[in-house]
Amino acid sequence: MENAQRKGTGRLLFVDDIRVFLTILVLLHHLMVIYAGTGNWFYTEGMQDASKAMQSDVTEALGGWFCAVNQAYFMGLFLLISAYFVPGSYDRKGAGRFLKDRLIRLGIPLALYSWVINPVFVYVVNYRSIDKPFWRYFPVEYFKGGLIGQGPLWFIEVLLIFSLVYVVYRLMVRSRPASPAEETRFPSNRAIVIFALLLGLAGFLVRGEFVMDEYNFKALNLQIPFFAQYIALFVVGLIAFRHDWLVELPDRTGRLWLRMAALMVILWAPMMVVNGAINDDNSFKGGWCWQSLLYALWESFLCISMCIGLVYLFRRYRNRRDKIAAFLVPNAYTAYLIHAMVITALAFAFEDIALFPQLKWLIVALVAVPLCFGISALIRKLPYTDRVL
Repeated sequence: MENAQRKGTGRLLFVDDIRVFLTILVLLHHLMVIYAGTGNWFYTEGMQDASKAMQSDVTEALGGWFCAVNQAYFMGLFLLISAYFVPGSYDRKGAGRFLKDRLIRLGIPLALYSWVINPVFVYVVNYRSIDKPFWRYFPVEYFKGGLIGQGPLWFIEVLLIFSLVYVVYRLMVRSRPASPAEETRFPSNRAIVIFALLLGLAGFLVRGEFVMDEYNFKALNLQIPFFAQYIALFVVGLIAFRHDWLVELPDRTGRLWLRMAALMVILWAPMMVVNGAINDDNSFKGGWCWQSLLYALWESFLCISMCIGLVYLFRRYRNRRDKIAAFLVPNAYTAYLIHAMVITALAFAFEDIALFPQLKWLIVALVAVPLCFGISALIRKLPYTDRVL
């Protein structure tokens, strides 16, 4: 095992790099939605030439695979590593300071984006179809899409809600000692399999009523079909801190589940093809059917295996700080906050360039990633931003 630092002795450098990786992956995911049309976005392009039906099918299949794999784990892992630092922060600061810091770092960007930046951006992008002045559009039409948490900021909203729930929990169990428990062995492979099975079953039960690709709680823009995973992995992150699991993860376990993750990624295509998703994939998105159960189990095993595998991979090869990471790490949060506007603007700028969608995605990605982090660095130099960003 690499000499990763234990909690309380300094930063876990590899976790910082996982955050950067996930931030970039979110950016690439949403960019793929633009060029493959595999989701909802401000603007989508895809293969617009109807005479190229076969190429269009390839575009949709590749985009669907990429987005399905990402969706299976990346936001859950984001929540897990975010939760990992919550107990220690609460222990150091107490309820008042912890809550204040959460409201500043999460609440201010959430409110500013939801009620100022995003409505202006949406209006500029869609002003031709809106056909009314902004002061009439904003108070009525805009809020039909939800009160808060629009776009990628739903994640910041969820993290804030979960943090608030954690504060309430800690206040209710105040009599318990706040000091970390003794380190325990990382869960066995048998325990991990049982957890993945239960997580898949929970996801299936939720999706029996709440189908994927729908905002089931529109007022807050929360995608309920994924909340079994989000809640479970946030709780796992809290427990992982107390038992130092990110450091204690055995290399052998990490390698095993990394191979499992690769297998799950490969299995997506045959699973979808054999079970008829080419003609109709709605049954995989939810409802009381075996396709929904199969997909929920695939998703849960990919999620758990990818979380373990990536922690192992980054701890082994990225538990250090180089010049590139020293720039990317502090700018990742702001890059996440602004990426939707940046990639959408770039998509409009490249709109008239006729290329195969995945090739166009790659070219725009090579511009978008450094641009998001570069703009983030400039924003963070503005007065008073250091406290929030």
